[in-house]
Amino acid sequence: MTPEHILAYYDAAKLWSAQDQATFSDSVAEAYQVALQVRRLRSQRGELPRGYKIGFTNRGIWPRYNVFAPVWGTVWNTTLQQCEGSATVSLQGQVQPRLEPEVVFGLRATPPPDASVDALFDCLEWVAPGFEVVQSHAPDWKFLAAMTVADGGLHSSLLIGKKMPVRDVAESVTKFNEVLAQCQVELALNGEIKELGCGRNVLDGPMLALHYFLNELHQCPNAPDLLPGDVVTTGTWTDAWPVNAGETWAAEFDAPLSALTVKFS
Repeated sequence: MTPEHILAYYDAAKLWSAQDQATFSDSVAEAYQVALQVRRLRSQRGELPRGYKIGFTNRGIWPRYNVFAPVWGTVWNTTLQQCEGSATVSLQGQVQPRLEPEVVFGLRATPPPDASVDALFDCLEWVAPGFEVVQSHAPDWKFLAAMTVADGGLHSSLLIGKKMPVRDVAESVTKFNEVLAQCQVELALNGEIKELGCGRNVLDGPMLALHYFLNELHQCPNAPDLLPGDVVTTGTWTDAWPVNAGETWAAEFDAPLSALTVKFS
């Protein structure tokens, strides 16, 4: 499927046809180049990249979705929303949406080439709870890993909650990752608990997931680097839960992260 065709499906909020889905290569490397072409098309029409999402960092869900390594995609000004703890998010134009509670980082500087985890930590400004709505244009969420990459890393929208300076959490990257890895989250729908998750689920901690992503980004030909002001969301602490308009979902994170609530319209 061409980048133009993929973007047309995205804009129309339609599932891929079986015929078009069959044209995808199973090469993840090729899929990233297709995704970058879609990124250029979206930029040319006025959308602004605001960072990245990392998906499938939670090893516990790999067998469920038949994807066995993390992927990444672009976050846009048109898909990003911020709040102090609660917000309403529209599901209009989103295909088979699912919800993921996770941690989001904000960059104050571009990490140096081959940055260590310590050097990467020095480039962070804030950390916040987040809800990413993911979507799949593949019917019934049945896909190959390469398809998820070409499909924008399955990114649909991102809600960022209350931000906290990273140095208010910990002064060292080791302690910082330890705090986030030990954090738990209680995910509830309309007051009913659906699942418990933990920061350790994402590659042993969100900071380690971020470092993994940075290395992958630098190894991808033509991929734009991280920039000051970019956001990066690091992967779901639970399974990705199907969502519908009219539902209210809440994520109660352990301290130091704050709670986050979203109502879908």
